[in-house]
Amino acid sequence: MKTKHWAVFITLGLIWSSSFLWIKIGVQEIGPMALVAFRMLFGALTAAGIAIYQKVEWPRDWKTWGIYAILGPTSLAIPIFFISWGEQTIDSAVASILNATVPLFTIVIAHFWLHDDKMTVPKVLGLLIGFGGVVLLFSEDLLASKHLNVIGQLAVVLASLFYAWSAVFGRKYTQHITGVERGALPLITATIFMWAIGPIAEKPFLIPTLPITWVAVLWLGIPGSGLAIIMLYYLLHEIGPTRTTLVTYLFPVGGVILGVIFLDEQLSWQLLAGSALIIASLAVVNYKPKNT
Repeated sequence: MKTKHWAVFITLGLIWSSSFLWIKIGVQEIGPMALVAFRMLFGALTAAGIAIYQKVEWPRDWKTWGIYAILGPTSLAIPIFFISWGEQTIDSAVASILNATVPLFTIVIAHFWLHDDKMTVPKVLGLLIGFGGVVLLFSEDLLASKHLNVIGQLAVVLASLFYAWSAVFGRKYTQHITGVERGALPLITATIFMWAIGPIAEKPFLIPTLPITWVAVLWLGIPGSGLAIIMLYYLLHEIGPTRTTLVTYLFPVGGVILGVIFLDEQLSWQLLAGSALIIASLAVVNYKPKNT
């Protein structure tokens, strides 16, 4: 990856590293569908605002809108709902580990669906090293967890499958779209989807009243969706789905950094070793032997 790709990749990882915490906070007051609906709304307003400011040309053909009508719900609304719903019964640490299966699913789907993102030994080895690092990093929390609800775990794994499939689908079928509209369009269709079914499917469909819930919704919506999805689709088309979804391995590392800086948490050997494995995995996946 080039320097600009690394900059976007790391920024995206840092933004999303706190998402599981804010989701956990949000669902304490409102339901998972309401949380996702508000998150998508603020994300769509942010991304659309940036697109309008940059005077982008919106697609005018039904085929493109049809692609994004599929991509918005499957890449955003549905998997985020499954994670939000699952986190009502499982701990954030468990959710983070299960979410780290996204690159593993992605490399398999991409291998059979894309011509330029095939399995290689460095990719597979790097993904396995990174996943091992995530498990090691969260090992203490996992062993101490009292919330290991199987249905909640399956919900997060299903979300990971949606993320993996939609990453490959997005790379394959949105090549003709350039600029920030790549991120704005799925947010718009995801917002329409969630506000169409959310108030009907979730009773009661609550509006946040607590300040901390609004902080969670706004953080998840503006930087966590509006800005993040623009960066995500930029990376999907620049470096491919497998390398892009490796960003899920950065979530726990970002969480460790934030915990040390803001919560005065202590660094254990598991945190250091797990973070080292994750960083090593990124180097292995991106390794390209010099032509001799």
